Amino acid sequence: MKFWRPLKILPPLAIGIGVAVWLISGAEPPQRSAQQERSVTARTMTVKTTPLAPVVRGFGTVRAAQSWQAVAEVSGAITFRHPDLETGNVIPAGTRVLEIDPSRYETALQEAQADLNALKAENQQIDIEAANTNNILTIEAERLALATADLNRVRTLTEQGATSQARLDEQERTTLQLRRTVQELENNLALVPVQKARLDARIARAEATLDRAERDLNMTSIVTPFNLRVGTVHVERYQFVTSGQPLIAADGIARAEITAHLPINSFPRLMGAAANAGVQFDADHLPQVLERISAELKLVSNPGQVWNGRVLRIENALDPQARSVPVVIAVDDPYKGARPPAHLPLVPNMYVEVVLTAPPGNPKITLPAQAVHQGDTVYLRNTDGRLELRNVTLGWRQADLAIIEDGLTAGEEVIIDDIVPALPGLRIVPAETRK
Repeated sequence: MKFWRPLKILPPLAIGIGVAVWLISGAEPPQRSAQQERSVTARTMTVKTTPLAPVVRGFGTVRAAQSWQAVAEVSGAITFRHPDLETGNVIPAGTRVLEIDPSRYETALQEAQADLNALKAENQQIDIEAANTNNILTIEAERLALATADLNRVRTLTEQGATSQARLDEQERTTLQLRRTVQELENNLALVPVQKARLDARIARAEATLDRAERDLNMTSIVTPFNLRVGTVHVERYQFVTSGQPLIAADGIARAEITAHLPINSFPRLMGAAANAGVQFDADHLPQVLERISAELKLVSNPGQVWNGRVLRIENALDPQARSVPVVIAVDDPYKGARPPAHLPLVPNMYVEVVLTAPPGNPKITLPAQAVHQGDTVYLRNTDGRLELRNVTLGWRQADLAIIEDGLTAGEEVIIDDIVPALPGLRIVPAETRK
């Protein structure tokens, strides 16, 4: 019985094989289709030269162009403090914001003035005494002349025996006394220039003391030198301050400055484009070159906040760490048009991006940055509509553009999209003509 059990599956198996043979023999053979060439659809653009305005970007921190540090030059108690002298307030130029007790300096000024007046009166006295002495000298000189004439007559009479020797001696004594008086008066007049020189020195010292007293009195009043915004106030009313003590720290609001650090390899290109715009590029004409560069500032934390500036100067040395060029940008009237929060004023310590743009230079071949692969390879669609790989010389990259120095000519068709795998000879169908 066990021997016949496997034989039972043979009839169904034979039937299945027969049905399969019948189906295969009656089926139509597969149709042959011709092999089609592979193609890729990609975006393309035609190469052309266009004028390009070089753009260089950098970053920097805003600072005030003018800062004011008020320091006490005299000592005393604060007797006045302006009500608006608080951090953040804007105060116009010429405003008296603090006053130090002036009473002691007013007294010193009065004393110095009195000393000067006394010396000037003494000077006038010397002039009057000198004039009086000169008048007396004239009189005494005349008396001496008369006495000398009498002496000569008496001496002649004595020689003739007409008068006594005693009379001659008396006349000689009188003449000598008058000569002594004249000599003393002349000596007094000779000392007048010396006395006046000494007195002039004392007057000069008194005038210096008076000037110092006036200056000290003026230093008791602290006046703002320009329009400013108050930063820090170090003193309060009735507080005693000493000479050299800080009083106020403030920043000017007329102009803001930013030192932007620009890439050293990009900045010469910017300057060259500005110089080629019609200005000779040398030290004498550098200001004219800088005037041709436009500057735009954007707040890094809010790029919608934009200010227009101007290139003020280039600092004298490269940054030793970043190896960048420090360029100073000025923004005039940084508070103009401020409408917080829609438009903020440009205040110190803001971190901004600086965008410098030179006038358009010579026409250049520019491609989208994504069209350059592996740094120096461009995909071309040749005249046969097939992929061609071309090595090019890349000048520089600017934003999303790549500037090509060599390797392409105007009129060639460049493939913008990336193709994987990029096999030379692959048929390229422009995306604009795809159906």
